[in-house]
Amino acid sequence: MTRASLDKQPHEVASMFDDVAERYDLTNDVLSLGQDRIWRKEVAKAVDARPAQKVLDLAAGTGTSSEPFAQAGAYVVPCDFSLGMLRVGKQRRNWLPYTAGDATRLPFKDDVFDVVTISFGLRNVQETDAALREMHRVTRPGGRIVICEFSHPTWAPFRTVYTEYLMRALPPVARSVSSNPDAYVYLAESIREWPDQPALAARLQGAGWTKVAWRNLTGGVVALHRGFKAG
Repeated sequence: MTRASLDKQPHEVASMFDDVAERYDLTNDVLSLGQDRIWRKEVAKAVDARPAQKVLDLAAGTGTSSEPFAQAGAYVVPCDFSLGMLRVGKQRRNWLPYTAGDATRLPFKDDVFDVVTISFGLRNVQETDAALREMHRVTRPGGRIVICEFSHPTWAPFRTVYTEYLMRALPPVARSVSSNPDAYVYLAESIREWPDQPALAARLQGAGWTKVAWRNLTGGVVALHRGFKAG
């Protein structure tokens, strides 16, 4: 079983997600106490997919996050660099056009998508700034980015409790439901090391996105960032 290191070598991260693909959605549901369903609904609202729009869903995994966009009538491309995730997704939702791709070198032309979105995947990319620039490149002028990612709780006492949960409670729970519990030790560490809300907003701006803003979910456990490509 593979556990990626915090320097996020792409082959390690991809292999780790290959290992957990079969039970990934179930494990997320258990570890988040069902909150992941609420977060994904908020992502769907923020993306606000419309018929005939083109949506790129990065780190889409098995396609759970892509399904609401397709149901809204948009043309959605689920993209991930874990072939194991894509294989499981194809078994479950074979109507979606799954695409293998690295977020730092996307296999798409310039100015293609109305919306680019990534949920719980950006912190696993080795070169965050390169990925944000690539997302900007493939978005049409006037288009948007929506990022849903674990962040930093805003209330200090809760932040302490949350950090303790990540490092102490999460790995034992993962052992009971995941095929690769060590992967969730990495995931807990990567959440703890991830930039806070203003720092991620600054990186979006540095990659060329405008009108950058964010909204906290579950007290800042998760944050929704959005930005626009200048038209």
